[in-house]
Amino acid sequence: MSSKGVLAGIVVLFALTGCFDETANKERYRQQNLGGAVGIIQHLKRQNLPTVEAIEIWPNKFGEGIIIVTGHYRIYTTLLDPLMLGQVPGFMESAYNGYNRQLPRPIETRSKFDIYLFATRAQWEEFTEGFTGSHAGLYRKIKAGAYYLKDVCVVYNIGRERTFSVLGHEGWHQFNKRHFRFRLPSWLDEGIAMLFEVSRYEKGLFYFEPDKNLQRLGSLKKTLAGNKMIPLDKLIGMNPGEVLATDSDQAVAAFYSQSYALVRFLCEDDYGKRFSGYQQILLGGLRGTWPLDSTDKRIATDRNIPMTVGWNRKIAGQLFETYIGSDFGQIEKEYIRFCRKIVYHVRFR
Repeated sequence: MSSKGVLAGIVVLFALTGCFDETANKERYRQQNLGGAVGIIQHLKRQNLPTVEAIEIWPNKFGEGIIIVTGHYRIYTTLLDPLMLGQVPGFMESAYNGYNRQLPRPIETRSKFDIYLFATRAQWEEFTEGFTGSHAGLYRKIKAGAYYLKDVCVVYNIGRERTFSVLGHEGWHQFNKRHFRFRLPSWLDEGIAMLFEVSRYEKGLFYFEPDKNLQRLGSLKKTLAGNKMIPLDKLIGMNPGEVLATDSDQAVAAFYSQSYALVRFLCEDDYGKRFSGYQQILLGGLRGTWPLDSTDKRIATDRNIPMTVGWNRKIAGQLFETYIGSDFGQIEKEYIRFCRKIVYHVRFR
């Protein structure tokens, strides 16, 4: 895989300032008082978590760890914080249900998804070194967060809220790349992933709240205020690797925040008048029924073939015109109006 291809698969999350020493000390205190992995297992079993099928020791070279098995996931973790681990299984199952709700009809996975959740960045880097091989240097450039590769999500603890945010985001990539026959255009793939970055925990359940994603809304408002909006016909043809190559934080922020807003626009604007078209794009990708020629269909199907900038641009435009509409001028006016509406109450710090 080329370096650009690897970069296109990396989700860029801007690192927030802060110190995790206090969090780490609290976690060590909890582990010591619960007796390490064995104590954590006993603690979690006593909670009778409804989404958990099994919990066992995970023998590994990175640190003391456990495996949590749910209906759809195997979570390998060296993070032994009882509070977070009591919520991670329910979070992932809630996310799985949320991913399914993007489709007209839910689907069922035949084998469990694997997630590696590490307690420290050092453990994450050690795993990444062996898992990604010659591309490890590129993945180590991720400032804070996670990545998806080879049907696996690899995450390390960056605090409860942000760890759940990257789990929700990368979990969508994991879900669609396993189940969808065709690869999705970048704006759509990334836009949907960002719907799962913000959630609310209430009485044992997680509720995803895309309209509370202040990171993306803030970036969108700055882009609008600076008259830096990427034109719609250009936006849908871009991919993360292409944006990263510009080495511009503003361009990266604009691509992600506008893709997030575009998915919300298709789902929400004018009482969801374009929602059916949005779901038909996804259904066609899931089943492999997009109206593509034989060459484009082969690239859409075979993930081992790099997704070039040219192919992404061509297919994205073709699908948008087929399922959403060809009057880009009118759609863009409505899209910009929607963007201004959703950022109206956002205040900069």
